[in-house]
Amino acid sequence: MKKIFLGMQHLVAMFGATVLVPILTGFDPSVALISAGVGTLIFHFVTKGVVPVFLGSSFAFIPVILTVKELYNGDLSYAQGGIVVAGILYMIMSFLVRKFGIDKIKGYFPAQVTGPMIVVIGLNLVPVAFNMASNNYLVASITLVTALSINFLGKGFLKQLSILTAVVLGYAVSVTMGIVDNTIVREAMWFSMPNLNAPKFDIGAIAIISPVVLAVFMEHIGDITTNGAVVGKDFIENPGLNRTLLGDGLATMMAGFLGGPANTTYGENTGVLAITKAYDPSILRITAVLAIILGCINKVGTFLQTIPVPVMGGISLMLFSMISLIGIKTIKNSEVNLDIKNIIIMGVILFVGLSSNFGLSIGIPITSTVKITGLSLAAIIGIILNKLINR
Repeated sequence: MKKIFLGMQHLVAMFGATVLVPILTGFDPSVALISAGVGTLIFHFVTKGVVPVFLGSSFAFIPVILTVKELYNGDLSYAQGGIVVAGILYMIMSFLVRKFGIDKIKGYFPAQVTGPMIVVIGLNLVPVAFNMASNNYLVASITLVTALSINFLGKGFLKQLSILTAVVLGYAVSVTMGIVDNTIVREAMWFSMPNLNAPKFDIGAIAIISPVVLAVFMEHIGDITTNGAVVGKDFIENPGLNRTLLGDGLATMMAGFLGGPANTTYGENTGVLAITKAYDPSILRITAVLAIILGCINKVGTFLQTIPVPVMGGISLMLFSMISLIGIKTIKNSEVNLDIKNIIIMGVILFVGLSSNFGLSIGIPITSTVKITGLSLAAIIGIILNKLINR
């Protein structure tokens, strides 16, 4: 029984961020919960059940999913196809790490490349958050201030619940203002199978989405390293980075096939480990099962659909800004040499990655209507440019 309660704590910690991604992109939140649960179980199987990690919806894929959604007239099936291929790329990187070793592979992803990539992810999403908040600035502001206050002033487990607490308060304020319609919740059945959806594969969508793996590769290493530091074990060595990458790739590929957003390792749950000191990986597997069960409760899915847009806008402003700050911290903490070479690399990545926000159309044509732009193009150019300049 104790393990179940500990698993429920992890469920609460990951819930806000995991359902936020599908709400923002248009995926079914219930499918996202099931994908997170099944993906976590797959990860634990591949990594011999020794890494206490939970996999939830990845924020890094939001910009490219929204791009594909717009290009393909709202059909997210094409985004799913790109996510499946992204999972395959993760698996390929796993095999490369196993064959050549982590140091050689990491040489392609120094901080002057990955830092600006992370900044681009956050800054590309901030306008989306502002647009959502503009529906009701008062509700958005209350949600944002609540999240920031808990995040900066809260301690322990309360701090881990900043997203969930802010959304609950924002929702309550929205109810008092009469901008929430709960009709669909009352009419919904208690249990039902979520709307699973098959992927569609198109070279244009694949070219836009799959290169994001290049941007989140170092994030994966950081999460696994941090998790190991909290637990007191070196998971990069045992079970090995190749296995954790393979588990992440299979989980992401599975999510694409089911109809959910890409998965990634979650720092929120590592935070819970640090607070509770309960490092048993089986607790995270219990959390995974609970997430799958929750995904099958139809009233939960329909309730999530009633969360007002400005509430999600307010919480998104904090999250997306913090993503950019993480990118800046990556550059600072890695003590990147700010010489002219690295400044050029970082400047080019930021310029290419953010160009669409300034009305510029920089890209590599893939089809007559689709080209690689934004983060995907910035990641490719950044890696190549760094290798050419910093031999």
